Amino acid sequence: MSSPLTIALPKGRLYDRVQKHFETKGIFFEFEKRKLVAYDREENLKIYLVKNSDLPTYVAHGIAGMGICGEDVILESGHHFHKLLPFSFGGTSLSLAGLKDFSMEDRGGPLTIATSYTEMTRRYFHDQGIPVKIIKLNGSVELAPVLGLAPCIVDLVETGSTLKANNLEVFQKLHDIKVHLIANPAYYKIHYKAINKFIGQIRED
Repeated sequence: MSSPLTIALPKGRLYDRVQKHFETKGIFFEFEKRKLVAYDREENLKIYLVKNSDLPTYVAHGIAGMGICGEDVILESGHHFHKLLPFSFGGTSLSLAGLKDFSMEDRGGPLTIATSYTEMTRRYFHDQGIPVKIIKLNGSVELAPVLGLAPCIVDLVETGSTLKANNLEVFQKLHDIKVHLIANPAYYKIHYKAINKFIGQIRED
């Protein structure tokens, strides 16, 4: 019997969507209470449940040969992977937002932005030729304009309800973010036949 393929899945809402999608493709698994490793019923997959932001690190170091996460997490990690398959679920957008009365023309110098997504933000505005000062926050970035830390934020926007609740609005979209199946390049090279078969099984209709 061949060894199971290894894959890391992120904790949170995306995990629930992945699990439901896999079930529609005949792949069933669940994690016992407090356990972070599980197998599917057929034991073709060994599955690790990890923190979303740590997922690329586990795949880059070959602990998990594959993973499922958003492009934002991939780009912020600085690691390079094979992106094998995009999914229609879990998509969102990375957007610039701020208080409704803020004007880009009135900034009088570099644009100060609070964000968790420093690499993507820096790269985007560098490509646009717009000087920026970036303040890194790890959560609740919507507070930054409200409390006067920064006039603008860059964050993932799905429905925009949190922005509206804090009197913020989206000024522009920076990136559409898709969820991808990724693989460690060396792992894919060794296991490409089994991985390609797996891709065929989970591909959306």
